[in-house]
Amino acid sequence: MLARAGRRAGPGLGLLQRSQQLKRSPWLAPAPCRLNSGLPVNIGVLFVPQQEAWVVERMGKFHRILEPGLNFLIPLLDRIRYVQSLKEIVINVPEQSAVTLDNVTLQIDGVLYLRVMDPYKASYGVEDPEYAVTQLAQTTMRSELGKLSLDRVFRERESLNANIVDAINQASDCWGIRCLRYEIKDIHVPPRVKESMQMQVEAERRKRATVLESEGTRESAINVAEGRKQAQILASEAEKAEQINKAAGEANAMLVKARAKAEAIQLLAAALAQQHGSAAASLSVAEQYVSAFSKLAKDSNTLLLPANTGDVTNMVAQALGIYTTLTKPQAVKPQDDMPPACEDPQPPPAEVLKAGEASSS
Repeated sequence: MLARAGRRAGPGLGLLQRSQQLKRSPWLAPAPCRLNSGLPVNIGVLFVPQQEAWVVERMGKFHRILEPGLNFLIPLLDRIRYVQSLKEIVINVPEQSAVTLDNVTLQIDGVLYLRVMDPYKASYGVEDPEYAVTQLAQTTMRSELGKLSLDRVFRERESLNANIVDAINQASDCWGIRCLRYEIKDIHVPPRVKESMQMQVEAERRKRATVLESEGTRESAINVAEGRKQAQILASEAEKAEQINKAAGEANAMLVKARAKAEAIQLLAAALAQQHGSAAASLSVAEQYVSAFSKLAKDSNTLLLPANTGDVTNMVAQALGIYTTLTKPQAVKPQDDMPPACEDPQPPPAEVLKAGEASSS
């Protein structure tokens, strides 16, 4: 019976027989086989595998489609005419030539993914579904490539695949077949065009390198200028702070010196107010007056000496007279009533003269 089923292979094989032929027995599990096989023989009880659809004709007319599992048919009247696989089928699209919009000839091939959605249309809508879909994919590919230039072909492969799938689905809807996706496997470019593209890529990379180098030089110059600017600003701020600190220090020093001098004057005034304070002040002025003449020759080559340098007593008397004049309380008089500057000071007391002679000796 199995041998007779192999000899009764009908002319109308389904899409499953075109891609992967199977030998079947009504009682045994199907064994995969390619190229040459027959349809299942109707013996009344049939087991349909999962994801397959068996198209049954009764006396040459479509009767029904067997579902997976156990099915019963009438022998001699019912015949299994087509076996369709409901799985996703992969078909290689042969390599073909196509001309782009800028007249470049390409060799391109692809892979087509199909699925039978309606076994009835797939069986009776077209004679050879695989061949029909393959030819439709090739023609659609040539048509879509003619709308694009060579550069856009490589950039828009996804949109190109989507356009081919849409075109195939519009035509294969009446065949009960749906194209799930189409992928371009390889694109072969002529050798001369490939060399030109390689030269273009090298030139573009050299251009990018030159632009990047110039941008780096510009950024470096900007950074150096910014650094110098910040350095000058910081130096000026540091100099300003230094001058402010120096001025503040000098002001504080002057205040401290003024306070110290005021305190010294107050202490000196308190000392002069005590008993014999005037005599002690006269003695101090006389000593300073005599010491000033001893330093003239050390500090400068120019000497200013009084007329009577040998008379120490007279010099001390003059110094004490100046001090007495400055310390003598006087009322504020108009400028015309002031005594002339050439008047001689009052002579010092005899005790101060004796003390001065003793100190000079």
